[in-house]
Amino acid sequence: MRKAILTIAIAFVAIGVSAQVSRDEIKENIYRSGSNYYAYPGPTQKKLTKAPKGYAPYYISHYGRHGSRHLINDSDYDKAWKPLLRADSLGKLTSLGKDVLRRVTIIRQDAEKRHGELTLLGAEQHQAIGNRMYERFPEVFKGRTRIDAKSTVVIRCILSMENALHALLRHNPNLDIRHDASEHDMWYMNLKDSELDKKKMPDELSKVYDDFCKRHQHNDRLMNTLFNDQNYWQHEVNAQELSYHLFKLASNLQSTELRHEMTLYDLFTIDELYDHWLQTNAWWYIHYGPCPLNGGVSPYSQRNLLRVMLEEADSCLALPHPGATLRYGHEVCVMPLACLLELDDFGKPIADLERLDDEGWHCYKIFPMACNIQIIFYHPKKGKGPILLKVLLNENEARLPLTPVSGPYYKWDDFKAYYMNKLNNYEKN
Repeated sequence: MRKAILTIAIAFVAIGVSAQVSRDEIKENIYRSGSNYYAYPGPTQKKLTKAPKGYAPYYISHYGRHGSRHLINDSDYDKAWKPLLRADSLGKLTSLGKDVLRRVTIIRQDAEKRHGELTLLGAEQHQAIGNRMYERFPEVFKGRTRIDAKSTVVIRCILSMENALHALLRHNPNLDIRHDASEHDMWYMNLKDSELDKKKMPDELSKVYDDFCKRHQHNDRLMNTLFNDQNYWQHEVNAQELSYHLFKLASNLQSTELRHEMTLYDLFTIDELYDHWLQTNAWWYIHYGPCPLNGGVSPYSQRNLLRVMLEEADSCLALPHPGATLRYGHEVCVMPLACLLELDDFGKPIADLERLDDEGWHCYKIFPMACNIQIIFYHPKKGKGPILLKVLLNENEARLPLTPVSGPYYKWDDFKAYYMNKLNNYEKN
């Protein structure tokens, strides 16, 4: 297998010049370079496609990521702060380096004892999503309808759920809301599959990824702006690690209130931001996407979640007014679920990491903070007819690998049959 992976990877590196679609999009909006740290931008599709004549929405099945948060660990801050602090004590920082140390110190202090916690912006994101959900599909939420909401046991997810539910309640105080966060549901809300994890980065793929990263690591310019002694940083500083963690802090600043006061993006050129994004994008594709170099099975980490969504929808759709089932978790669920559903070709196998950009696999379009997948179900307002649905990825209508009835609308029976068959086939192997 090692030889096969290396042969495929080397062959594809030789393919033509990249169009670098994301480079242009990052130049237009540098916050996109943050990948999973990209603060939720809201839907780009302002007007949704009208339902087929005679149909109305009546049930929503949803899974969403928590909103914007602080970085999770001490090391996320210290791996940028400590090297600068040590260099400053030795007189090795430039004036810019000293100012960057000042900024990093403020960022670190702002997050003290708040690691991984939801920020004010994260709360606002879920309030806005809840508001739009109600405004777009008021029929689903009218009267004393049932809303069944679940969260993983992580506090940022619980608070995201509560903010969304409060937004819905402001529109309709009569909603019958049941909300819960329990280890009882973690087997599908955030499945940990150690056997599948072992398959994500075999040694031969690790070599391919490392070589890819080395082609996109250019840190000399940044180091020379931070340190006044080239010999010092070349021998005493891990340039790639420092550059990455400064980039990580820069990316996550957009999720905090400090975004109104400072930036770290000024440290990087557009090409450097793009290179950092390329490495991150490839990492996520390998670990959670349909990467053929490791068998393309990573999206099946969400097989339990998808099966539960299908089975719960089947039960709810039999009710005259089923309401909504809302679930709140993590990007490591939303991304592979989007790939498992093959939304907008995000289930496409791409053998060459250098081609991910040109092939349209852009992680910031899948899993910004507060990313979400909503399945909106429609029934005939009068008479008989098949149940229809459409899927929204981050509140934008998404394509499915099925034959639509019209536009983004598909038959529920087709949807259920396709994905149940997909899950059953995987579990047989």
